[in-house]
Amino acid sequence: MSFRPSIVLAVLLALAACKEPPPPPPTPAPRPAEPQRRYFGGTPDGKLHVYFFDVGQGDAALIVSPDGYTALVDAGPPNATEHLVNRLPELLTQRLDLVILTHPHADHHGALEAVLKRVGARQLMEPQLGATPKAYDALLATVARQGVEFISPSPSPATPNALQRLPLGAGVALTVLWPRAPTEPLLDVPEAALEANSVILRLTYGDTAVLFMADAHARTVEHLLTRNAPMQATLLKVASHGIDGPTSEAFLSAVAPRAAVISAGEGNLIGAPSPATLERLKAAGTQVFRTDEHGEVQVVSDGKTLVVTPQRLSEGVPEDTRYSYPGLGTPMPVPFRADGSKPSPGRGTASSGRGYTLDLEDPAGEQTRPSRGGSRARMGSASSRVTVGTYVGSIHSDKFHKPTCRSVMNIKTANLVTFATRQEAARQRKPARDCNP
Repeated sequence: MSFRPSIVLAVLLALAACKEPPPPPPTPAPRPAEPQRRYFGGTPDGKLHVYFFDVGQGDAALIVSPDGYTALVDAGPPNATEHLVNRLPELLTQRLDLVILTHPHADHHGALEAVLKRVGARQLMEPQLGATPKAYDALLATVARQGVEFISPSPSPATPNALQRLPLGAGVALTVLWPRAPTEPLLDVPEAALEANSVILRLTYGDTAVLFMADAHARTVEHLLTRNAPMQATLLKVASHGIDGPTSEAFLSAVAPRAAVISAGEGNLIGAPSPATLERLKAAGTQVFRTDEHGEVQVVSDGKTLVVTPQRLSEGVPEDTRYSYPGLGTPMPVPFRADGSKPSPGRGTASSGRGYTLDLEDPAGEQTRPSRGGSRARMGSASSRVTVGTYVGSIHSDKFHKPTCRSVMNIKTANLVTFATRQEAARQRKPARDCNP
């Protein structure tokens, strides 16, 4: 008997229908999410924090403002890379707002590339000098490829006589004292051109101030004194790791620091800090903290008092010891020199009427502050401007002040009186006790 093809096809289709359908193709496993950067910094606490890191023979300091804005001043030598890459995330909640490289020496920028890969940054300021090392130029090119915005320490062309002011939130600012090219030519110091034109910064919050002297040369200091730059500070970051030269008696008289930090490596080859520098600081009544002896030095300011906490304390000192220093508006006893004489008060070398100008917050409440994108928005009325190098008073007061005195901010522009010299001011007014002009 023969089967018709149609019957055979029907049987085959019935058999196929009895089999279980093939399983669906497996769903591809989800791709693992990119690991997020894990920062451990706390929320802003309304205080200014500065961390002077123990990076051996080099410099690195982190500023965290009361509003949480951050600035890294230098990035240590190459051998500090591992330390900074691990330490910075403990203090940050997001990428850095600003990095400042004070000058093109490896002990100040050696760990930067690794640091930026780890924590990132929005803006970078560097002194923009000529004839810089090839390794430094290559570093800047790498940073530029990461999308970091470069900014200059130069004064604004619109206000060339004003010192550039970098706001870090309400009430906190970094003022760039040097360099000021092209408004002022760079210092011509053939043997130390990079050091002499280091970025010099003054950080202010309320009545407290921190002066960052980078690797300033003695010529740098002389120039700032001659120009009567505003250098008075509660705490001084000592220039050039404490070598002899820039930290002169005239300079310390102008700054009048209550405390100082020296960043130096143990057993370094340049003999820093020098005994002469340490002796001058002692004679000025300045308490010294050294990273080679005290480790990381942490500084906290509430705008009125500055508190220093070293990582390591001398033997026999209680572990919970903190060192407190009053703000600049609080008079301090005049220290004695080693020979028993008193140092003369004042700001060092007089300026014969020449000077820089400072942008001061108007009493009506004008402030500048950076946005998280790096731009700066202005709020309120225009700021007053007072020439540094003059002395200042009010038509309603019998006192005169230094132009950097916080009390000057409360003088309305219409009531402002300026004097070209201290002698002229003293003939008509009494010196104010808060700034001791």
